[in-house]
Amino acid sequence: MGENKLQLMQQVEAALEEIRPYLKGDGGDISLIEITDDNIVKVKLEGSCDGCPLSMQTLKGGVEMVVKKSVPQITEVIAVD
Repeated sequence: MGENKLQLMQQVEAALEEIRPYLKGDGGDISLIEITDDNIVKVKLEGSCDGCPLSMQTLKGGVEMVVKKSVPQITEVIAVD
């Protein structure tokens, strides 16, 4: 893994740390799975967030917004199983 990719992962993880308390407050969590070569962040929603009907809204309206604000080179955040 290149230094740039490692730095990008650290920045994304820091952004996720900002969101994590809100997810944990609802009994959920989020894990960074990978960042693709075209700067798409893949995350896994866990706990009560996994399968929640509002999880896509949370992902796009909350997680993606915070990650893209903190790390502008990120193009999208998607959930994986």
